[in-house]
Amino acid sequence: MDQFLAFTVVGLSTAAIYAVIGSGLVLTHTTAGVFNFAHGAAGMLAAFAYWQLAVGWRWPVPLALAAVLLVLAPAFGLLVERVLMRPVQALGEAERLVMTVALLTGCIALARWVWDPNTARPLTPFFADRPALRLGPAAVTWHQAVTTAVAVAVAAGLWFLLHRTRAGTEMRACVDDRALAGLTGADPLRAGRLAWVLGIQLAAVGGILIAPAVALDAQQLSLLIVSAYTAAVFGRLRSLPFTFLGAVVVGLLEAYLAGYLPQNDYLPGLRLAAPALLLLLALLAFPHRRLRGRDRRLVPVPLPGRRGALILAAAIPGLALVLVTVLAEDSLVPYGTVFALGVVALSYVPLAGFAGQVSLCQMSIAGIGAVVWGHLGAHGEPWALPAAVLVAAAVGALVAVPALRLSGIYLALGTTAFAVILDRWIFTLPAFDVLGVRIALFDQGSVTVTGPDLFGLHLTSPAQLLLLAAVCLGLASLGVVALRRGRFGRRLIALRDSEAAYATLGGRLLGAKVAVFALSAGIAGLGGALYGMQLQTVTADQFNLVAGLPLFLIAVIAGLGSVGAGLFTGVAFVVPTQLLGELGTWAQDLSALLIALAGMGLAHSPSGVITRLRAEWAPPARDRLLLGAAGVVLAGCWLLAALDAVNGWLLLAVALVAATAPRIRAAARRQGTVETPPEWWGVRRPWRPEDGEVLSRATAAG
Repeated sequence: MDQFLAFTVVGLSTAAIYAVIGSGLVLTHTTAGVFNFAHGAAGMLAAFAYWQLAVGWRWPVPLALAAVLLVLAPAFGLLVERVLMRPVQALGEAERLVMTVALLTGCIALARWVWDPNTARPLTPFFADRPALRLGPAAVTWHQAVTTAVAVAVAAGLWFLLHRTRAGTEMRACVDDRALAGLTGADPLRAGRLAWVLGIQLAAVGGILIAPAVALDAQQLSLLIVSAYTAAVFGRLRSLPFTFLGAVVVGLLEAYLAGYLPQNDYLPGLRLAAPALLLLLALLAFPHRRLRGRDRRLVPVPLPGRRGALILAAAIPGLALVLVTVLAEDSLVPYGTVFALGVVALSYVPLAGFAGQVSLCQMSIAGIGAVVWGHLGAHGEPWALPAAVLVAAAVGALVAVPALRLSGIYLALGTTAFAVILDRWIFTLPAFDVLGVRIALFDQGSVTVTGPDLFGLHLTSPAQLLLLAAVCLGLASLGVVALRRGRFGRRLIALRDSEAAYATLGGRLLGAKVAVFALSAGIAGLGGALYGMQLQTVTADQFNLVAGLPLFLIAVIAGLGSVGAGLFTGVAFVVPTQLLGELGTWAQDLSALLIALAGMGLAHSPSGVITRLRAEWAPPARDRLLLGAAGVVLAGCWLLAALDAVNGWLLLAVALVAATAPRIRAAARRQGTVETPPEWWGVRRPWRPEDGEVLSRATAAG
C-alpha cells in the first residue's frame, strides 16, 4: 500500500505538469484556432533558457524565473503570433498545422545548435534542500507540492479569464468567427496575441517544472508533449476540466506502469509508448468536431503532362550519372541518399497532395521497409524488395483504418502517435515468434543492409546503389504521374475536396483511404529499403518522428501536389546538409534550422515552390537556342569534372550560371517589352523625336 501511494504521488505530480502544458494547448486552440505542435518545443526552449540563466550564468532563481516567464516567453509568443501565425490565419487548417510543425523542427534545431547535446545539464528541483512533506505513509517533495499548487492556480486563473473577463470572451468569440467578433467591438488581433502569450507562458512553466525530472535534451523534452496531447484530446481540445482529467489519467498510468510493469525485454518500451497508445485510443474513442469547410482553402493539384513526366523520369538517372562520375567514392554515400530519401518524400504526394490525408509517420514506415529488406534480403535476394514494399503497404493499410474516423489535426495527431509507438516500443523489441514465424526488427541494435542481386550482378558499391535508387525514383515518379492522370487520381482529389460529397456520389471512403495509405506506405517502404542500402547499417533513431519532420517540411515547401517534390526534397535535404557540414561541427544543425525557416515561409507560396518555378521557367524554356547552349556548357563542365580537369566547386558555379542564363534572358526580354509610361520618357528610356508629337496629341485630346 505504501508503494501504491508513493507511485500515486509521483503520478499526480507528473499529471500536474501535463495539465499545465495541456491547458496551454487548449487555450491556444480554443482562442486562436491553432493546434500548436511546437508547444512542447517552446517549453523546451524555456527550460534551456532557465538553465542558462540560473546555472550557466548563476543568476538568482527568482530572477531567472522572472526573466524566462515574464520576458522571454511572452516575447516568443508575440513573435510567433505576429511573424508566423498571422500571415497564415486566412489560409486553411493544414497550412497552420504545417507552420507549427516547422516551428517544432526549428526549435529543436536551434536548441541543438546553441546548446551542445553532448553536454549534460542537470537542473536541481525547487527547494531540494528542504525535507519532504509527509502525506500519511507517502513522502511529497517540495518540488511536487509546488507543481501541484501551480496546476491548481493555472486551472483557476484560466477559468476566470475565459468566463469572467471581457478579454476571455473576446478570445473565445474570435475563434468561432473573427469577422463577426470584430463587428461586435472585439479585437481579433489583440485576442490572438493574448492567447499566444499565455499559451507559450504555460508551456514555459511546464518545461521548467518537468526539466529536473528528465534529461535536459531538446528532442526528449519536445516529445514529452505527446502526454499533453493526450490530455488535450481528453478535453476534445476545448474543455479545460476534461483536459485536467486526462492529465491525471496519463500521469497515473505512467507512474503505475513504471512501478508494476513486469521486468522483461519486451515491455520497457511499452511504458515509454503508453501516452502515445492512450492518445491513439482517445482519438478513436471520443467524438470530435469535423473541420469546418470555410476553414479550408484548397490548393489546385497540377496535372502533369506526359512529356514533362518523361523528361523528369529521364533527368533523375541523368543526375545520378553526373554524381557518379563527378563525386569521389567517399562522397557517394552521403550524396547517394538524395534519391532514396526522394522516394520517401514522394510518398507524401498521393497521400497528402492528392487525397489530403496528412501523415507524419512516413519516415517510420520507411524504417519498416529498411528492416524487412535487411532481414529478408540479407544475401541480396531480389524478391525481398517487393516483400519490403508489401509489408510497408500492409502497415499503411492498418494506419488507414482509424483514418476513416479522423481528419485534419486529429489525423496528424493519430499518425504522430503511431510514429511514437513505433519509435519507443515496436522498434526496440528483440526478436520474437508469431505462429512459428521468427520476426526481428532492429533487435535493440542496428541492422546490416546489403544491395540486391540483379541480372547476375550483386550491387554493393555506392555508385551502383545510387544509380539503382535513381532508377527507382524515376519509375516511381512515372507511376505517380499515371496515378494523377488516371481515374483513381481524380477520385482521390474529389475525396480531398469533400469527403461527404465523395461518399454521397457513391465513393467508398474506407476503400479509397486504405488504398492510398497502402500505396504511399509502399512507396515509403521502397525508399526506406534503398536508404538502408546506401547506409549499409541502419538504426531505429534514423527513422523516428523527428528525423521525418524535415522531409515532410521540404515536401510541403516543394508542393505536395507536384510529382517533382520527391527529387526536390531529396536534393534540398541532402545537398545543403553536406555542404554546411564541411564548414565544421557548429553547422551540423544549421541545415535543419534553415529547413524550418523555409517552412515558416509557407504563407508566401502556399501552392509550393515547384508550381511557381514552373510558371517562371515556362517562357525561357521555349528559347531553344539559349537552352541548347546552356546544355552544351553543362555537358562540357561535366566532362571536365569527370576527367578531373576542374573541381566540383567550379562545376557547381558554372552549372548555376548556365542553368539560370535562360531565365535571366527571358526576364530581360520581358523588361524590354514593357511599355514605359509617358512621364518617364527620357528617364527610363532615351527620348525619341516622335515623343513630342505624341505628347502634344495626347494633351490636345485631353
